Amino acid sequence: MPLNPITHSLSELAARFQLQLHGEADRRIDGVGTLAGAGPGQLSFLANSKYAAQLGATRAGAVVLRAESLADCPTAALVARDPYVAYAKIAALFERLPAAKPGIHPSAVVAASAQVSAGASIGPCCVIGDRAVIAEGAVLGPHCIIGDDCQVGAHARLVARVTLVTRVRLGRRVLVHPGAVIGSDGFGLAFDREAFDHGGWVKLPQLGGVRIGDDCEIGANTTIDRGALEDTVLEEDVRLDNQIQIAHNVHVGAHTAMAGCAAVAGSAKIGRYCMIGGNAGVLGHLELADRVTITAKSLVTHSIREPGEYSSGVPLQESRLWRKNAARFKHLDEYARRLSALEKDKNHE
Repeated sequence: MPLNPITHSLSELAARFQLQLHGEADRRIDGVGTLAGAGPGQLSFLANSKYAAQLGATRAGAVVLRAESLADCPTAALVARDPYVAYAKIAALFERLPAAKPGIHPSAVVAASAQVSAGASIGPCCVIGDRAVIAEGAVLGPHCIIGDDCQVGAHARLVARVTLVTRVRLGRRVLVHPGAVIGSDGFGLAFDREAFDHGGWVKLPQLGGVRIGDDCEIGANTTIDRGALEDTVLEEDVRLDNQIQIAHNVHVGAHTAMAGCAAVAGSAKIGRYCMIGGNAGVLGHLELADRVTITAKSLVTHSIREPGEYSSGVPLQESRLWRKNAARFKHLDEYARRLSALEKDKNHE
């Protein structure tokens, strides 16, 4: 049976999100789309000037945009200070999430010492360990594993195949995507030179846990190691993309976001409101101040004390030019010494 469509009038949207309406107040919107692809019943947005050329030809029923773009808009408009944020809030109204029924699926395995709220939803083939606590409204999708002494906060949602290994505490409304592993062993090793013939590794026990604050989001196949002694910590509203590695005893400040394949080594401390680009890395035991942006593929090798944008690495070049420059890299120290000598000779003239 088809679902009833979700519709909102432009006047409703303007009032709800405190936007300035230009055009038909009674026009109904039943979905969202791109400037190029949206139809008369859909809403689109213009937040990036690269797409400004598409505005004049859009067939969208309404567009969220800034005031300076209003004159070029051929249809109804909702004026926002930040069109992308306003669009995100409006688009959420049209998202249909399957309703989770409270209760425990017959195939789930729940330890006798676990505490599961009557209002929680435990899906097929889930496993809940000893002394685990699942709070009111929490949703565990199929094949989730909640290890011993873990806590899942109220209205948190673990989509599917999420593993909380041990001593993990999730705050309220935390969203964890499929395949994430939280609370696994940190990479703690000591090299014993007297062991075996040439020495060998001794594994350090990982005795801490993981604490994740309210409203955080953990991407698919992301891994967060538990602490060696104290906990690994994500403060509230931290957003992690897919396939990110957070090592043991890392501390991530509130409202920080990291893009896919970023990695943070052990005991690093990331400030609040930071942004770390895709495939960027932060070495262990370093500190990043609040409001630091690290661009994609950068490697942070020293602590950053001041807010701002930081980059490393060599930008993409045509292959022939790259090979020529790469051949010169090993001579940089020689070139620097020669330049310094020339400057000294010039100063003595």
